[in-house]
Amino acid sequence: MSGAKARDGTHRRVIVLGATGAFGRHVCAAAGAAGEEVLRVARRPGTATGAGRFFPMDLIGAGPDGLARLIDAERPYAVVNAAGAVWLCSPEAMRQANHALVDTVLAAMAAASWRPRLVHVGSVHEYAPQPPGTSLDERTPTRPTTLYGRTKLQGTEAVLKASAAGQVEAVVLRVSNAIGAGTSPGSLLGRVAAQLRAAEADREAVVRVSPLRASRDFVDARDAADAVLAAAALPVGGELINIGRGEAVPVRTMVERLITASGQRARIVEEAEPGARAATGQDWMRVETSRARRLLHWTVRHSIDSSARDLWEATAPGAEPSPQDHPAATPVPPGPETADHRPRGGSTRTTRTWPPQTRPVQQPE
Repeated sequence: MSGAKARDGTHRRVIVLGATGAFGRHVCAAAGAAGEEVLRVARRPGTATGAGRFFPMDLIGAGPDGLARLIDAERPYAVVNAAGAVWLCSPEAMRQANHALVDTVLAAMAAASWRPRLVHVGSVHEYAPQPPGTSLDERTPTRPTTLYGRTKLQGTEAVLKASAAGQVEAVVLRVSNAIGAGTSPGSLLGRVAAQLRAAEADREAVVRVSPLRASRDFVDARDAADAVLAAAALPVGGELINIGRGEAVPVRTMVERLITASGQRARIVEEAEPGARAATGQDWMRVETSRARRLLHWTVRHSIDSSARDLWEATAPGAEPSPQDHPAATPVPPGPETADHRPRGGSTRTTRTWPPQTRPVQQPE
């Protein structure tokens, strides 16, 4: 592969950890489209296609030596940590993927003689929930209320500590709810897409979800991947930067846009399970993105309709299947700490038909 050239004439190489995961795929695609040489690292190659060499590596099991040797041999200008776990995995697997793996990456980069920049993909779920109408910025207190948020915060804190100590040059991007092709089947939108695909042809689909009360900041995974490349190239070492749409979109709107993208008639059935917890401040999320605009010269390019179409088209028969969030993850039934849309409140059932019968079904572009 030719690759883009750095000032010294060498190829612009980037190592992507978790390259076959839901978000890592998008980072690899963005880097390849930019003409960079992509070195994909994961435990297994999976089914993801695209430019770049693949290096099988179990970062947790093998320790830091293998990654340190790879960094010294390939001399990338950046290492992107897009590995992690969020949906339907055991607590221990989540701790390993979101915290222990980060410690391994930091040890490898400290041991290597070559010094690339580390771009660590964090999460806005590391912040404390905020009241409706407010925005999460980089000064928002970090008091996550889920195991996912806590383990991601531990990883982020380790990166920032190592950066402050001069052990690694790093930047952390706290990304909001990234959606698009490869969205996990364990997520709300992944489950909705699966139900729509399972519906019989020419029959109204029944989409069963927990009550759609929340509003979330949804960012297209392709836009978030562009932010990763900007963070790898620009002088932002030591920074913590939020990445999101900057808008709180009702979850119901995203479900309806996905149904529209499918071109199917569907009936939404909302069901709250007995004993589910009451609504909390987690029902609202909007991300302040002014620092990303200022430091990365970045803003979103894709609409939520485009994100919904990208997600839907990727679930077509014959398309690449969505990856597991982490190969070590052990599927378990969703627990009370599993984000984002577990049933809350008393036992209720609401049925709606989408699209409304007075509106034509919009076919995907």
